[in-house]
Amino acid sequence: MILLLKSATIIDKTSPFHQQIKDVLIENGKITKISDTIENTNNIKEINLKNLHISQGWFDTSVCFGEPGYEERETIENGLNTAAKSGFTAVAVNSNTFPIADNKATIQYIKNKSYGFATDLYPFGALTKGYESKDIAELFDMKNYGAIAFGDYKKPISNANLMKIALQYTQNFDGLVMSFPQDNSIAQNGLVNEEENSTKLGLKGIPALAEEMQIARDLFILEYTGGKLHIPTISTAKSVNLIKEAKKKGLNVSCSVAAHHLALTDSELKEFNSNTKVLPPLRTERDTEALINGVNEGVIDMITSDHNPIDIEHKKVEYRNAKFGTIGLESLFGALNNILDTEVLIDCLTTKPKQVFNIESSSIQEGELANLTLFNPEEAFTFTEDAILSTSKNAIFLNKKLNGKVYGIISNNKAVL
Repeated sequence: MILLLKSATIIDKTSPFHQQIKDVLIENGKITKISDTIENTNNIKEINLKNLHISQGWFDTSVCFGEPGYEERETIENGLNTAAKSGFTAVAVNSNTFPIADNKATIQYIKNKSYGFATDLYPFGALTKGYESKDIAELFDMKNYGAIAFGDYKKPISNANLMKIALQYTQNFDGLVMSFPQDNSIAQNGLVNEEENSTKLGLKGIPALAEEMQIARDLFILEYTGGKLHIPTISTAKSVNLIKEAKKKGLNVSCSVAAHHLALTDSELKEFNSNTKVLPPLRTERDTEALINGVNEGVIDMITSDHNPIDIEHKKVEYRNAKFGTIGLESLFGALNNILDTEVLIDCLTTKPKQVFNIESSSIQEGELANLTLFNPEEAFTFTEDAILSTSKNAIFLNKKLNGKVYGIISNNKAVL
């Protein structure tokens, strides 16, 4: 494959061409030339798009595809094609399959199904067998077959001793433990954030305390054991402060935030739209502002779509009966591009998550692999169902005004535009 990108603004702090407009020549999967102007003397295929910007390929650290077991929600094939068209050259796929990915055979199956695509797939293994918080899963075997971290998706580890053992054990092979931040003894069967809006709407609430108690517990354990801990999709102001203090102590802790927690609040609940039923729940404006500050200050390491396709039978039902989850690959960039500085947003989709999960990155320089996301940061549009590429349509940003169009990716010697 030979491609010539014309007049591309490069957004890559690791590149000597950062914030410069250049032509970029790509041959056989590598960047071979970057210059002010590259003449097309050999009838090379040109990519000449409106207000073209390029960055290192984006990495989403929390994606669900369903397969195996829930192919009606999403297959690996369509999921990876959706990710590519949404700007992601790599995704980390959660272990909430059927059977649960708590053994090397399931990890191997998922990896084998992902070969040959432009977007790379990195599987997570379950931390406990069957998500039961009783026994540690086959962590070392799963790591040897490609699992990059271990966690029970949306399932808190209720057994504190099990978390202690996991953090100690994974140090033997430099493993990364993930812990979903919710204490179910506090959250119980709550549906939404416990605040004024939950009371007005008559919906049982999940207090911010449920998240903060679990994070505080895990940080105490981490301080005792050492090891590496990742806390996915935090949602409250106090959670940001807890992690900030832990980092000041030198603890090896990272965290992510979901795009919808940066852009939306629990005021969205008034229409009882089940697409707004997510976990952790949408919080208050105060929490949203603290999360945005946490991203800008570097306390929050990465941003995820927390993409979780749910079929219509389990989503388009009465609010209390709907499953938690929203899709988000297609809308992430447009939803946040006005809220965050574009450079900050891209840093949280590239350099930072790749460092935490030990994923190789390629700077935009001559001689480097072409692992690129192509986008226009200034195109406004309304996110309609026509823009949804996923099999399931449970989009929290449906009919919202977004800003920032993704053109596609160039990765693994393939272009998806």
